[in-house]
Amino acid sequence: MNPTVDRLDFLPFPDGVTSALLITEYAIKILALGMVPENRQPASSQAWLLAILFIPIIGVPMFLLLGNPYITGRRHLIQAEANLLYAEALEDWPTVPPGVHIGPGVRTVLGMNRALTAIPCMSGEFVALHSDYGRSLEAMTAAVRGARDHVHIEFYAQSWDDETDEFFTAAVAAAERGVTVRLLVDHLGSLRYRGFKRLRRRLRQTPVEFHLMLPINPFVGRFRRPDLRNHRKLLIVDGHHGFIGSQNLIARHYGSRRNARLGREWVDLMMEVRGEIVRGMDGVFAVDWYSESGEVIDIREELALRAPDETGRGAGDPTAGDPVTAFQLVPSGPGYRTQPNLRMFTQLIGQAQDRIRIVSPYFVPDESLLHAITSASYRGVDVELFVPEHADQFMVHHAQRSYFRALLEAGVRINRFRSPAVLHTKMLLIDDYGGVVGSSNMDLRSFNLNFEISLLVLGGDAVAELNQVVDSYLDESAPLALEGWNGRPWAGRYVDNVARLTSALQ
Repeated sequence: MNPTVDRLDFLPFPDGVTSALLITEYAIKILALGMVPENRQPASSQAWLLAILFIPIIGVPMFLLLGNPYITGRRHLIQAEANLLYAEALEDWPTVPPGVHIGPGVRTVLGMNRALTAIPCMSGEFVALHSDYGRSLEAMTAAVRGARDHVHIEFYAQSWDDETDEFFTAAVAAAERGVTVRLLVDHLGSLRYRGFKRLRRRLRQTPVEFHLMLPINPFVGRFRRPDLRNHRKLLIVDGHHGFIGSQNLIARHYGSRRNARLGREWVDLMMEVRGEIVRGMDGVFAVDWYSESGEVIDIREELALRAPDETGRGAGDPTAGDPVTAFQLVPSGPGYRTQPNLRMFTQLIGQAQDRIRIVSPYFVPDESLLHAITSASYRGVDVELFVPEHADQFMVHHAQRSYFRALLEAGVRINRFRSPAVLHTKMLLIDDYGGVVGSSNMDLRSFNLNFEISLLVLGGDAVAELNQVVDSYLDESAPLALEGWNGRPWAGRYVDNVARLTSALQ
């Protein structure tokens, strides 16, 4: 019996049409085998090929819509040109500020970051960490109230609600007294929150300059891969006072009455800094602002004039006389095809000698990061991972659970931050000398699809205080044991593994 003939007999098409459909189907599958893996990680390639080979009627349209993880066309050209311009403006800056003493391995990481993003390590003043949600908003509001020249606001999710009212009121007041206030917010990242409509409506009636990041409006030619996000969180005041971290400009329960009733609040961290590093933050904002508005904010000349002298401080540095910490900004996203955040994480983990502490609400590593973490543990480094007991996203929650067994078997200590709170801080600490804070999770989405911003911090009091914050998380967490984890129900394992497979569809 010929199975092909039997199949044709049951299809509701003439034999010629059916044959053409089958030929087309197999041609698509054969083409996919050679096209899908190009410049793509193996896990992602395998997931897409499974979707295309087994369910082509769904897999092919999904791949055409979501299969390209990169920004192309105008945005890609803007990022490439910006990198060249900053490389020229910063060519006189050393890769490591004078007077900063670091190991040769870390020096090579700083050089790699600069090669990938054109941004060198800079000096600056660590001001404070803000781990209390309300006090963090108060500190940012106070900074905006003191603005004299400009305020740049770039946050993934924003909502004008009871908790953010004072901040946005201060921003509007600053604009009304002549300060240039520019605000960027991710279009789809905020659209689902009820306070976002209020924000847009109120800002339209003020002098605040407001633009959506990565907007989708096919009627005016604004369309791109719909699941790309600008996930950055930045506040810059007057070019020398900045905030960077994981917190969004939204109520701590994200406007959900159910979250408020359950006591489900987001736990975040913002770092407050001053000095030269804030100029780098302004540079990242300037590129994002131009991408959305077409307006050029040119800070190249000022960057070039403020190159550090032999003391490690730039000319006219307002932090003169204050303690100086070394910082390096690492922007990443679809505009960067080299995954700067992932490479930095893996290389720093490889440099660790004594201790690694990872805090990530969404932990879905690629193979290189997973191997780096487990290898560090196998060679005797004390490795701790902090994740929420229940992540706020179903698929991510189950995908990250699929990695716990391999981590626990390698000796990694996993601490789950107790519900109903949602641990949302993103942080990496290496020994006692270095840390990374910012918007980037350790997951495939942050490595490939989100525009992220990370701040590498070296030396000074900042790293010690970051460790203190993690210690406070430890007090609110429960450890996970390998024996108990291996005994969980089979159905849960199945869901975890399916979620892991779908997470690779990048």
